[in-house]
Parts: sequence; C-alpha cells; structure tokens
Amino acid sequence: MATIDLTSDSIQVRLTAAEKLWALRGDLSFPRAAIRAVSVEPDGLHATRGIRAPGLGVPGHRKVGTWRGRAGREFVSVRADQPAVRITLANQRYDALLIGADDAAALAEAVRG
Repeated sequence: MATIDLTSDSIQVRLTAAEKLWALRGDLSFPRAAIRAVSVEPDGLHATRGIRAPGLGVPGHRKVGTWRGRAGREFVSVRADQPAVRITLANQRYDALLIGADDAAALAEAVRG
C-alpha cells in the first residue's frame, strides 16, 4: 500500500515494490506549495476518473498507475473497501493524486496542515 510522507516543504508518495511494477514508475515527490485542494473519497476504487494508461486495474479489487481523463492526469493507488485521499495539484506532472488510506480523514488533515 502506498504511503504519504510529509515534510514542511514536500509531499512524497512511497510505493511498494509491487506498486512500482504495476504503475511502471517509482516514488513520487511534489512541493507542498503545489497542493490546491484535499478531499476524502469514501470509496477510493470508485472515485477513480478516466482511463488507465499505464497501470494495473483489477475490476472490483485494485487500481494502481496513471489515469487520464477530462480532469487531467491522476496518479492512483487504491484498493477495494478502502477510503482514499484526493490531492489536487497545480503545475505538476500529475493534476491529482488518489491514494488509499485506512484513516483517510486523518491523512487529509495532515496534508492540509
């Protein structure tokens, strides 16, 4: 499961070895100044928007990788029956991140902080 590490000036998304393989990419890092909005999605698996390209999508179970749609490019790492945090970014490689977390509300508050 992907984890988010926060510092005073950056947000880092650390992926497991399997997620790196499925997403065809490594860990991600963004400046905190790029964060425009943070929201909690009660069902991360169904909150994914767009078409997978590239990444892994196991219907009803897991999504990891890049999803592209009208809202832009979103990096996704979610699984079934887990809430997620959507972090909207400005002027970055991804327009948003959708990361599953067992305590999504607490993670969202930490990112906003």
